Amino acid sequence: MQSRFKLLIPFLVFISCSAYAQKSQILIARNAVGKLQASIANKEDEKKQLTIIAEGLKASESAEKDKKTMNWPETWSIKSYLTSYASLIDTDPANSERYYDLAVAAVKQAKEQDKYEDNAGLIKASQHNILIKKQDRGTASYFKNEFREAFDDLKEVSDNFPADTTLALNTAICALNIQNYDESLKFFKRAKDNGIKNPAVYQKMAEMYVSKFDNETAVKTLEDGLAFNPYNHFLTNDYINLLLDTENYDKAQTLIDNNLKVEKGNKLLFFLYGYLQQVKGNNSSAISAYDKALVKDQNYFDALYQLSLAYINTANDVLKKNSADKNAQYSSLINRAQFALQRANEINPNDRKTVQLLIDIYTRKNALDKVQELKRKLQEF
Repeated sequence: MQSRFKLLIPFLVFISCSAYAQKSQILIARNAVGKLQASIANKEDEKKQLTIIAEGLKASESAEKDKKTMNWPETWSIKSYLTSYASLIDTDPANSERYYDLAVAAVKQAKEQDKYEDNAGLIKASQHNILIKKQDRGTASYFKNEFREAFDDLKEVSDNFPADTTLALNTAICALNIQNYDESLKFFKRAKDNGIKNPAVYQKMAEMYVSKFDNETAVKTLEDGLAFNPYNHFLTNDYINLLLDTENYDKAQTLIDNNLKVEKGNKLLFFLYGYLQQVKGNNSSAISAYDKALVKDQNYFDALYQLSLAYINTANDVLKKNSADKNAQYSSLINRAQFALQRANEINPNDRKTVQLLIDIYTRKNALDKVQELKRKLQEF
């Protein structure tokens, strides 16, 4: 009995020393965290901080291998904090990535084991560092046009910092480039809801809503954009065009009138005013507006094309009248339409609609040689 008791004593002492040794490793690692935080607060050299981290990691990895401390949440929380911070300050790309991978694995383990949230502070700090690293990775991928990789990283960061409009915008652009349009719209909307004023965001969102046949939301989006960017050319033009496309003519008329008071020399506004008058059947007003647009730009293709249509429509109306000089009026209007179309054809010779209208006019004039010439041209397109 006495001999067995003596044999147990060194065994117990051995267990006690082993337990103390592993506990001391945790203490060393814990101390390293404190030293690192003090070093950060004092803005010390990053090389010194990496030395502190290496010391702490050596101790935490020793505790990680021990059966007693390997399941302690603190073991993994310390490791995740040290490695996540190292991933941010190590200038060697390979080392930084290695630390990042270790941090992601460690924080996952820490969260699983920390059932009572005793290490919530360290875990939260680790997750924050990981997100910063993800943003760095995502930004680097973005500028290398590796948009899928960028999206995967930036999406998670944006989800954690939804009020950051620049982050939401960059994530939306990445999603757009990988043709994930639903996700792109989601992040554009996040940027919009958090107050971004960039007119391009509102333009792109409206365009995406139109592609979903949600014209009502597209109109509202452009209105919101114009509230931040009154009289912005691109937003205004998109807005007017969308109002015309949705046959909201009265609203479009008011908007065009108001904008023309501010931008009296805007050729596009004159063109849109003319188009609106043309849609309403006011061809004389349309012709006047197109002429004003062409004064600003004599090579304005769209204005020349629509002007020719307005002349043709007016010519057709003349034929319905009983006036004595209707044939002369008709001929004069058709000649003007022809001149406008010829100018348009010179500017854009490959536009099929222009050529087809010219064929129609030459057919009316019985200029069959011109008709055949243009038909051959059409076949070459």
